[in-house]
Amino acid sequence: MDGQSAQAQLVEFLRTRRARLKPEDVGLPDYGRRRRVPGLRREELAQLAGVSVAYYTRLEQGNGHNVSAEVLDSIARALRLTDAEHEHLTRLAKPRQTQKKKQRHAGRSQQVRVQVRQLIDAMEGVPAYVIGRRLDVIAWNRMASALFGDFAAVPPEERNVARHTFLDPAARDFYLDWECKAIEVVSVLRLEAGCYPDEPRLAALVGELSVKSEDFRRLWAAHTVQEKGHGTKRLRHPLVGELTLAYETLKLPDCHEHSLIAFHAEPDSAAQESLRLLASWGTDAAQAQAQAQVQGTRLNS
Repeated sequence: MDGQSAQAQLVEFLRTRRARLKPEDVGLPDYGRRRRVPGLRREELAQLAGVSVAYYTRLEQGNGHNVSAEVLDSIARALRLTDAEHEHLTRLAKPRQTQKKKQRHAGRSQQVRVQVRQLIDAMEGVPAYVIGRRLDVIAWNRMASALFGDFAAVPPEERNVARHTFLDPAARDFYLDWECKAIEVVSVLRLEAGCYPDEPRLAALVGELSVKSEDFRRLWAAHTVQEKGHGTKRLRHPLVGELTLAYETLKLPDCHEHSLIAFHAEPDSAAQESLRLLASWGTDAAQAQAQAQVQGTRLNS
């Protein structure tokens, strides 16, 4: 992104994936020769993938026109790519047909079905929200506002997980494992950038974050990619203190660009009691979180 075409992203992605591997990682001998750059050499990667050095070099320089799926599979195996990384590599190397279809979808407004809104509203005691393209928050329930802050008080163009993570100083106190959260956010955005390399609003978001956040620039340059899945989050809320919640990400069946994310606590845990308290405080909890964010902004301005 930041103005990068799919071809430019491909070049950087292959270089960074190659740089993270050592000969011993892939069963190759290391004769102790000093390496000018970290990671495998191009000839070593080509050997592992079963392609010529010249062919791989052209691909890594962005000149691999009409590369076959079989060659991409071999390179993905040689680079030890995850499924998400493999899919990302394929999108970048063979962008035309995939991106034409996705670009049409990118221009659509991000509408959430009434039934989905009713579903998350009915999830009593469970913070839940829906994210769309660019990690925009496009729907949420009362418990999500109590936990994360009053989304309704934020301008629609600023209701974005990436903006909150990198530009809101309060986020570093709220997410106890902030670095992990930041890597996750950047990795999901990078994956989306492979789907929509020419999407203006995504490019604008990445550009803004790159200008305003040194941490974002650092993580964006690493070219990590991953799907948003499931796990746990350690949080610090201004009213109830620290709590650990599990989360699940569910793709909506009629719009795979939208995901419902729900948080829950272990039964009979302190975190579950904290959620009960937040539910009982309702609007007061959301306002307390919003006030903490405002104070954090003042302290860091």
